[in-house]
Amino acid sequence: MGLLSGDTLAPLAVGVAIFLLLADLMHRRQRWAARYPPGPMPVPGAGNLLHVDFQNLPYCFSKLRCRFGDVFSLQLAWTPVVVLNGPAAVREALVTRGEDTADRPPSPVYEHLGFGPRSQGVILARYGHAWREQRRFSVSTLRYFGLGKKSLEQWVTEEASCLCAAFASHAGRPFSPNALLEKAVGNVIASLTYGRRFEYDDRLFLKLMKLMEEGLKEEAGLLRQVLNFVPVLLHIPGLAGKVFHSQKVFMAQLDELVTEHRMTWDLAQPPRDLTDAFLAEVEKAKGNPESSFNAENLRVVVSDLFAAGMVTTSTTLTWALLLMILHPEVQRRVQREIDEVIGQARRPEMADQARMPFTIAVVHEVQRFADIIPLGVPHMTSRDIEVQGFLIPKGTTLFTNLSSVLKDEAVWEKPLRFHPEHFLDAQGHFVKQEAFMPFSAGRRSCLGEPLARMELFLFFTCLLQRFSFSVPAGQPQPSDHGVQNFLVTPSPYQLCAVPRGGGT
Repeated sequence: MGLLSGDTLAPLAVGVAIFLLLADLMHRRQRWAARYPPGPMPVPGAGNLLHVDFQNLPYCFSKLRCRFGDVFSLQLAWTPVVVLNGPAAVREALVTRGEDTADRPPSPVYEHLGFGPRSQGVILARYGHAWREQRRFSVSTLRYFGLGKKSLEQWVTEEASCLCAAFASHAGRPFSPNALLEKAVGNVIASLTYGRRFEYDDRLFLKLMKLMEEGLKEEAGLLRQVLNFVPVLLHIPGLAGKVFHSQKVFMAQLDELVTEHRMTWDLAQPPRDLTDAFLAEVEKAKGNPESSFNAENLRVVVSDLFAAGMVTTSTTLTWALLLMILHPEVQRRVQREIDEVIGQARRPEMADQARMPFTIAVVHEVQRFADIIPLGVPHMTSRDIEVQGFLIPKGTTLFTNLSSVLKDEAVWEKPLRFHPEHFLDAQGHFVKQEAFMPFSAGRRSCLGEPLARMELFLFFTCLLQRFSFSVPAGQPQPSDHGVQNFLVTPSPYQLCAVPRGGGT
């Protein structure tokens, strides 16, 4: 006979439920002070989990914004959340109060998968010494290997030539461009992290691409969101490993690449790539328990740069080509500018940007319209703060609705349409817009932004210099409505890439 009978278990369960309910209500009452942001009434225990559509958070938040305003609150199980909307609220939180909102909320899912305090990488790391150390290392190492210098620019333009050759191999027949764009951008990241380039049909490269695609689906899944906000479910044996199978295999594959890399690494030689540079820092940090340079963190930092750097840029380029076939008049105008400034005989260079305002405006408008990371990465307050007159307590998770900034009706003339003139003045000069923040803003803005800008300009201009893109004959016009996933991607489409002659 067990220690507890059914007669004693029932009252105990009821007592525990009442205790949790009271704790939940007291916790919420403390936060629901007079100046705490408004929001929908939570359900005891679950909070507002039933009010939130995790499959389409931007649309869900847009509806809640209409009801409660630019700053509203949610209670997701035991996690207090504030959602920030519109340029003023987002900029105040991320820039004006940047020091107080630079932290990340705990991620029970990743901690359960083995990413502890010594292996948080750059993107999800808590704000503090380890994050500063890794951010500083990543930025300085990218600069060392050519960010903003001619060497990296040559890597990108050489890869763009390989990409153009792959496009040309289709001989004007219809094909989907996204896989080739992923491989081209992936090779730039591989060159930086591992000092190597993969052929587009390399089996390991194809495996990494597939695992990354499947990992993004896992990341966007409803169960992943529930597990993070109700972490007690992570104690179900084997559940996390099953839900995040592809991500675990992807990390194991990166471990093999690092192991292979170590076999040819020589501390006495200058670093060949970021992995070499990190291994050198690990050697220096031996015996220092405060250092974030360790074998566990190497795999996470490389994974952050590899996954985030590849997927976001390739997705943006996929949007760019879709918008060119949907707006042939814009495509022709870009090609005229390319012909006038660059011509057909040489490769585009970053220095050409200064004389190509329309092309730069188009690249910016692609990023604004595509809006591929509508909610950015969650932040967390490290102390009590005030935003737009509302008090937000320490430890509150912040969702920054970047979509509400990129498509704000008060800023953009045609917020829901593709309109490059958003970034041009009456004289046709390029104009920066303060509300343009696809890379987020503040202390946790994307560290790969300069690299992404270089890739977007060089890949885009190389492709439009060489080809004219169109909807395949007999196929319906593709949609410009995105598919909500971890990123907002275009609906699957095909195009024809016809080699250009001597100018348009």
